[in-house]
Amino acid sequence: MNPPKTDARRHHDPEVRGFASDNYAGAHPEVLAALALANGGHQVAYGGDEYTENLQRVIRSHFGSGAEAFPVFNGTGANVVALQAVTDRWGAVICAESAHINVDEGGAPERMGGLKLLTVPTPDGKLTPDLIDRQAYGWDDEHRAMPQVVSITQSTELGTLYTPDEIRAICEHAHAHGMRVHLDGSRIANAAASLDVPMRTFTNAVGVDLLSLGGTKNGALFGEAVVVLNQDAVRHMRHLRKLSMQLASKMRFVSVQLEALLAKDLWLRNARHGNEMAQRLAEGVRAVHGVEILYPVQANAVFARLPHEVSERLQKRFRFYFWDEAAGDVRWMCAFDTAEDDVDAFVAALKEEMAR
Repeated sequence: MNPPKTDARRHHDPEVRGFASDNYAGAHPEVLAALALANGGHQVAYGGDEYTENLQRVIRSHFGSGAEAFPVFNGTGANVVALQAVTDRWGAVICAESAHINVDEGGAPERMGGLKLLTVPTPDGKLTPDLIDRQAYGWDDEHRAMPQVVSITQSTELGTLYTPDEIRAICEHAHAHGMRVHLDGSRIANAAASLDVPMRTFTNAVGVDLLSLGGTKNGALFGEAVVVLNQDAVRHMRHLRKLSMQLASKMRFVSVQLEALLAKDLWLRNARHGNEMAQRLAEGVRAVHGVEILYPVQANAVFARLPHEVSERLQKRFRFYFWDEAAGDVRWMCAFDTAEDDVDAFVAALKEEMAR
């Protein structure tokens, strides 16, 4: 049988890579191969397939025998579904002011999830028990949304990392107040690679109740999962996933990607490489006079401050975003496919533009 003809054509240069986001990267070839493997024949829809069943075994190998994964389409969906599962209609979520759920999800947790975000300014994107206490009060005040969850991000939106002991302290503090702990793990692989510990070391082992497991930024084409670690903490996950429009009919194509990443060490290889490229970038940037690195480079992000006009010229050569345009702060992200030559070319261009 002859293959079908197609009019599809490439509309971009596959050799061009920037530093705007790890979401800009394509899918890892091993993930694409897994998708092709899962494509033949028929499989039960809505999660009753063999790939989703096997994903549960893979997830338990990382997070323990009580863990259960609920694949979803995207990170915002994972966060909204997870937070709904541990809040009442009058409930609130304490999070860092810089948290993705507060800054970059278009109000979805509040508008679609029907919950209130109680934000706390942080110097480095990380919450502490003392910072949590700025919002952890008023449980009996009918005029105030009730704090029921603490949501942290690992790695944070500022590229910093919590140690396992720091997360343990947060969990103990939150649980003492009757609150649950959610971890936004869109870049959880980068955190584990940098800390050089299994993901369980800073999740279920220290008291995290549920997490959003990232796939897209780690080399998937699309797809994340809500991973329930404490079965007693959540309610009606299956119904909430459907209600939130995150139930994939052909779920095998989400599950097989996560399986491809997590069954062996692809997730770790991808994350380590992205982190290494960020370190290479930071090392090169530190040698450029007039450029300031703002936060410790602990995962795959570099935040820097430089003259606004230099950034604008540099953006014509490489894609990246302003983080705080008024201050001149920018964010440079590395991905699993960032090459050493990409980093070196960017640093050379930065030096050229700074010298103009």
